[in-house]
Amino acid sequence: MNKSQLINAIADELSASKTEVKSIVDTLFRLTESTLEKGKKVVISGFGVFSVASVSERIGRNPRTGESVKIAARRNVRFRSNMDVK
Repeated sequence: MNKSQLINAIADELSASKTEVKSIVDTLFRLTESTLEKGKKVVISGFGVFSVASVSERIGRNPRTGESVKIAARRNVRFRSNMDVK
């Protein structure tokens, strides 16, 4: 499901306008992003936890040439589900 499908599904489920639902979904994503940028976790009970993890610098290989390449350190967003999948 992509973002527009999510918006359509929520709008249909709640009989709300797509414009209103889009605004809410955009706000949710923006707030989640800003919280993660601060290095904090976003915990949504019954759904999961979004967190930021640091990945240290490492040496990788260019698959085409086999040449060693330095891969810079970075931060990744991680998601851990805490809902029962059936």
